[in-house]
Amino acid sequence: MCDAIYIHIPFCVKKCGYCDFLSFSCEEKSKTDRIEYVEKLIEEIRLYPKLKYDTVYFGGGTPSLLEVEEIEKILEELAINEGAEITLEVNPQTVDMQKLEGLKKIGINRLSIGIQSFNDEKLKVLGRIHSKEIAIKTYNDARKAGFENISIDLIFATPDQTIEELEEDLDIVERLSPEHISIYSLIWEEGTKFMDLLDSGKLNPLDNALEAKMYELIIDRLKKIGYLHYEISNFAKKGYEGRHNSKYWKNIEYIGVGLGASGYYEGIRYKNQVELSDYYKKIDTAEKPLMEEEEVSDKDRIENYYILGLRLLNEGIEAENNLYFEKIKELCRKGYLKNEEGIYKLTSKGLMFANDVFVEIME
Repeated sequence: MCDAIYIHIPFCVKKCGYCDFLSFSCEEKSKTDRIEYVEKLIEEIRLYPKLKYDTVYFGGGTPSLLEVEEIEKILEELAINEGAEITLEVNPQTVDMQKLEGLKKIGINRLSIGIQSFNDEKLKVLGRIHSKEIAIKTYNDARKAGFENISIDLIFATPDQTIEELEEDLDIVERLSPEHISIYSLIWEEGTKFMDLLDSGKLNPLDNALEAKMYELIIDRLKKIGYLHYEISNFAKKGYEGRHNSKYWKNIEYIGVGLGASGYYEGIRYKNQVELSDYYKKIDTAEKPLMEEEEVSDKDRIENYYILGLRLLNEGIEAENNLYFEKIKELCRKGYLKNEEGIYKLTSKGLMFANDVFVEIME
C-alpha cells in the first residue's frame, strides 16, 4: 500500500555551496514562474490515483518560499488521513510569525528547519543566508505559532570546525529541545561550489579521525539528553521519529512529484525530468514527467531491504537464507553487525563504518 507522497519545490533564495540537490535561486525565476510551477505540480498529482496519504513531505529547495495559499492549494489536491504527518522544510529568513501561523492553520503539523549551524562564521562558509540569531528566532516563532513537532537540520565536519564549536551547537540544541534532529557530516559532492574550492585548495576537508570523534560526541551527547538514535543521522524524542523518511528506510513505496523528484510506485523506481521545459512538456500532454524508470527486481528488493533496513538502528533486519546470508554472517564475525534473536543490527563499530558495510553487502 502506498500512503506517502514527496513534493519537490526547487526554488531557493540562494544556492548553497555544498548543495547538490536539484534547486535554483529565486533570482533566476519570477513569481509568475513559481505560480506556473505549482499549477503543473498539481496537474502531475492528478496523473496518479487518488491515494489516501499518511505522510506528506514538502522538500527542496526551499518549500517555505511558496506562499501559504500555494501550499494550501497543493494540499487541497490530496486525500489525507486524519492524524497524518505533514512536513514542510523551512529555511530561516524565509518565514515570519504571520507565515508560520498561516502554515499551521492550513494543516502543516511538522517543520524541518534547515539551520545547519549556530555559528555565524560557519554559516557564511556554508553560504547560508541566515544568522545564528535568526535561526533561533525562527525556531522560537514556530513554537509560538503552535508547532509541537519540530525537526532541525545540522551539519558537522565543516571546514576548520573544532570540537568546541560542535559542542556549542549541541548546547543550543539542548536549550531549544526540538522533537527531532537530523545531523549530517559534510559531504563533498561533485559539481558543487565546495568541490571547486576543494580542488583549488581554498577549502580543506576535516581529518577523518576528527570527524569520527565528532560523530561519537554527537551520539553520546544527544543520548544523554534524552534523544533516541533511531537512524544513522537522525535522533528523536520518543514517539517523534520521522514517519515519512522511515518509510524510505523500510523500503515502502511512495509517490514523488515535482521537478527531478524520485518515487517508488507499483514496483517501479523512477525519477522525474530535471529540466523545467521537459517537465512542463510532459505534463502538458497529460503524461507523467518521467525521465528514468527501473523495475525493482527481487535481487534489488532484497538488497534495498538490507541496506536501508540496517540504517534503522533499533529495528534492524531479518536475514533469510539467501545469497546475502553469508555476507551478513561474515559482517557479524568482523564485528560490524550483531545478531539479536534473529534480528541483525549495526554494532558501534559498524555504525562508524556503515558505508563500508553497505558496499560489502552489495558486492
